[in-house]
Amino acid sequence: MGSVGALEPLTNTLRLDHTSMMSSHRYADRFSIVRVETVGDRAVPIRKSSNVPALLVSVFMQPVVADGYRLWFDGARVPLGSISALSTNVVDLEAEPAMWGASGLDYVHFHVRRSAIEETARGLGYGQVGAFRLTVGNHDAVLAQMAKMMLPMLGTPSAPIPLALDYFELIVGAHLLQRYGGAQPRPTAAKRGLAVWQQRRATELLRSTLDGSLRLADLARACDLSVSHFARSFKASFGVTCHRWLMERRIERAQELLAIATIPLAQVAVQSGFADQAAFTRSFHRIVGMTPGRWRREHAR
Repeated sequence: MGSVGALEPLTNTLRLDHTSMMSSHRYADRFSIVRVETVGDRAVPIRKSSNVPALLVSVFMQPVVADGYRLWFDGARVPLGSISALSTNVVDLEAEPAMWGASGLDYVHFHVRRSAIEETARGLGYGQVGAFRLTVGNHDAVLAQMAKMMLPMLGTPSAPIPLALDYFELIVGAHLLQRYGGAQPRPTAAKRGLAVWQQRRATELLRSTLDGSLRLADLARACDLSVSHFARSFKASFGVTCHRWLMERRIERAQELLAIATIPLAQVAVQSGFADQAAFTRSFHRIVGMTPGRWRREHAR
């Protein structure tokens, strides 16, 4: 029913130096966001491919001098000059691109599956998705901002929960579809929310997994909808995404526990579904407008 794979989305940071002999990398059937940094000239290029049809989006976080980055499609080298910071490549992994970087290369890769893009297209009323307009060194403010937003969370214990990353893949896919895809939108019916039974089922599942381990595809399947249809319908019904709805329920649970002055903050964080106290404090402050400690001082009994 949904295009979100069984494998959880992946976020990570990878540092490569001159001793690294990695010559190929094959992406699994999942959405991933990986920051790659070279701390020494690469000995060999890395050829990239995927287990499923997918696009690879690469956002350069730092400028690259001429000949500091080399790229091949289907074995043919792509002519490149210098690359400015926050420039973007959008590449079809069917071409099995190979990449080489000198020391100081720093970019963020998004592995975006065609199945997710095609499901988004159906949900938004687009026709059949064909070839994408692939680009190298393009300026794309939306993708650059997405990479900047994700950068502090890559390779840390505070990485976004799978449910949030499922939504993020839909958003990236929608942007790729609109800017680089050839499909045209078709007239669609007015947006409708979930039926009452679907609202009840979705919220029951979300409340039972406050840690956010539930996948968007699981929720969609329980409501007998596609992933993109469910995501739009949930927001139409509740006014927020189900990730935001879940976060608000986690904060409500935390406030119940904070009102009991004897429960340590770290325990409150875990029992409210957060990975650690730092992630809990950031989220609480963003939603409530104050730290958990301050809220407890004002409300504890």
